[in-house]
Amino acid sequence: MTITTTTSAAATTASTLPTNIKTTAQAKIDAQNAVLNGDGGAMGQTAFLTLFTAQLKSQNPLDPMDNTAFVSQLAQFSQLEATTKMSDSLSTMATAQTTDRMTAASNLIGKKVAIPDGQAILSNGTPIDGTVALTADTDTITIKVFSSSGTLVRTGQVAAQKKGDFNFTWDGMDSTGNAVADGKYRIEATATRFGKQSLEAVSTQATVRSVESNATTGDLQLDVGEKTIMSLSQVKRIGL
Repeated sequence: MTITTTTSAAATTASTLPTNIKTTAQAKIDAQNAVLNGDGGAMGQTAFLTLFTAQLKSQNPLDPMDNTAFVSQLAQFSQLEATTKMSDSLSTMATAQTTDRMTAASNLIGKKVAIPDGQAILSNGTPIDGTVALTADTDTITIKVFSSSGTLVRTGQVAAQKKGDFNFTWDGMDSTGNAVADGKYRIEATATRFGKQSLEAVSTQATVRSVESNATTGDLQLDVGEKTIMSLSQVKRIGL
């Protein structure tokens, strides 16, 4: 009995190739493994170019790369390059915008801005200007000033006012007429109408001392003294 073996043409060709020439399929596998083992599997622009170049250099002249696959990979490389350039451009634009915003915000230094939520910064005994945003006509408005510890410092009452902004000034004195210490205070306004009371929004004026950028969010922040920092987005009113 005679036993014969049959060897495919591709196998015969592969076995007769010099050791420095690989088939396209083997070259592709080797290049992929080199990229994956080199940077943990991240397929960036450099890695893609390395893989693509390796395929071209190592392809077997007797078994060239398929034209369709070649064109497809060229398209992928072009898209990757375009995406990388777009990302770099957007990053440059974001940096430029941050610089422009910082420059614009620096013009606020030395000017007064409205601090929300009734926070008040008393400095050098300078009177504090504030605004009560009345949501309806009122019979009376009671304004109270509290220290940072919550102690009631001053109480005042204003006659009937129309709906809208009501401006007031606190002279930095307590209820006995003595000047209080510099620092942080809170001003509260209660409106009374037909016997019903409601708390109204209060904002006060404070001088901007410096501008800084939040390292985490990139948000611009204003230092208005007494370790009080407010976001630029909170500014609703700017004065001299």
